[in-house]
Amino acid sequence: MSVRELVVLGTASQVPTRHRNHNGYLLRWDGEGILFDPGEGTQRQMLRAGVAAHDLNRICVTHFHGDHSLGLAGVIQRINLDRVPHPVTAHYPGSGQRFFDRLRYATAYRETVGVTEAPVGADGPLARTPGYTLEARRLSHPVESYGYRLVEPDGRRMLPDRLAAHGIAGPDVGRIQREGVLGGVALEDVSEVRRGQRFAFVMDTRLCEGVHALAEGCDLLVIESTFLDEDEELAVEYGHLTAGQAARAARDAGVRHLVLTHFSQRYGDPEEFERQARAAGYAGELTVAHDLLRVPLPKRR
Repeated sequence: MSVRELVVLGTASQVPTRHRNHNGYLLRWDGEGILFDPGEGTQRQMLRAGVAAHDLNRICVTHFHGDHSLGLAGVIQRINLDRVPHPVTAHYPGSGQRFFDRLRYATAYRETVGVTEAPVGADGPLARTPGYTLEARRLSHPVESYGYRLVEPDGRRMLPDRLAAHGIAGPDVGRIQREGVLGGVALEDVSEVRRGQRFAFVMDTRLCEGVHALAEGCDLLVIESTFLDEDEELAVEYGHLTAGQAARAARDAGVRHLVLTHFSQRYGDPEEFERQARAAGYAGELTVAHDLLRVPLPKRR
């Protein structure tokens, strides 16, 4: 049975708190697991969340600030310790190669698994699989940063009434799906487009073109909201978003489910992020993330 869900491992920004670990997010997409921004402590959070090294197929790092990448050393070593039997690919800004090298080989260990390095240097597709295309877009932060987006290919939904009208049943349904035509009846005559699902992961950034491009039409958007709206000047100065800015970007992009995360330790009331997001006009499903939360992708319309 396919599973598509976000497992939240950590939700703090630069400084962790007693209740919030540094960043870490696992996206389960059918049979694959994609780990985003493993900050310090991610390996332990994986244990608490029931996530194994064997669940990881890709690691995507947005940028090389410590709260988004210091966990790489432990995660990569755990992948090797557990002898993960499949390839693992790591995506990260190419300008930070020296940081990736230091983290990958931070200490001595036996390397048993080939982690494929796939640095990101420009906007565009990074990988294509039967289940999704992984894309990157440049963000606006003091160091080079990229957001990531998964797009499932569009499929087709068979329409039982039209199939019946054309006398197509049993094995012939599969045949017309495979071949596109059957006895003069085209696949388009008995089906409709089933839009592929879309997911985006947007971390440290000011508002920029990349934010809007990543969020466009997403079923699930995970986005930083480090600051509340009254601290917008600080957000701009340090290259971050406020709750209201993140919510307006999601509203304008038609996002179905918005997940806010990456909260500054200066704030004690997480509900204020939700209040400001709603005040900004976002009316879709909204989650203020906390550690070890699981968020399923919305069901298809």
